Amino acid sequence: MINLLKEEYFIALQASVKASEVIMTYYSNGFETEIKDDGSPVTQADLASSEIIESVLAKTSFPITSEEMDKTSFEIRKEWKDSWCVDPLDGTKEFVKKNGEFAVNIAHIHGCKPVFGIIASPVNKEIIFGGMETGVFICSFDGLYDSTSWIKIESTSTINSPLIVAHSRSHNSGPVLNYVNQLKSTFTEIDYLKKGSSLKFFDLAQGLADTYPRFAPTMEWDIAPGQAIMEALGGTVLHAFTNEPLVYNKENLTNPYFIANTFAFNNRIA
Repeated sequence: MINLLKEEYFIALQASVKASEVIMTYYSNGFETEIKDDGSPVTQADLASSEIIESVLAKTSFPITSEEMDKTSFEIRKEWKDSWCVDPLDGTKEFVKKNGEFAVNIAHIHGCKPVFGIIASPVNKEIIFGGMETGVFICSFDGLYDSTSWIKIESTSTINSPLIVAHSRSHNSGPVLNYVNQLKSTFTEIDYLKKGSSLKFFDLAQGLADTYPRFAPTMEWDIAPGQAIMEALGGTVLHAFTNEPLVYNKENLTNPYFIANTFAFNNRIA
């Protein structure tokens, strides 16, 4: 199966593992934290991971948009046919809290659509990756070079009973309750899964959660790989108010509020 992946994708997978390893060095040995202009934290691990990913992805021909890199102007970006969208340490707040719920995110953006996604869990030493062309797989870091150990995730129409709503540890808001009330018109029993960062997409992809509403700020690099994976499995990541798929490489890299689902449901919030 390794041979079925584009060379760029396998390079990106290697980048996610190398970045995860350096993140765990800081996680174990200590790190310094600063506050950025937008009020969010950044650690030495974020920056070291970013440097590694940038270095490894330089072996490909795609330019990069990353949380911790200087952003290319939209006048140039809008001409890009293919690019990488990267969060070198998604869930920095969870990293600082040392609860293990952080990830490395890498997505291939074709035009304005995420077509291949990688989410690596440094603590669990596990990667979920894939897209429409390849299918979706989970493997351990140690199993990356042995495709016989890759576990393929198949699309499923099964919905948990009770329905499982995934939500963030660090961000939650009133509109989530409005959405849950909307769900109750169809699903009488609802339970909750609280987890930080893009690791929620591991649960969605494996059928351990059914829906993930997000009514708090996110950036393109937070969600792009999860959307590529969800769409490959027949799921959706849709704008909460228009019910349209999220698009990427926009002039403003902030995402609208969205809802990720493993099942067909009219999410639109009035």
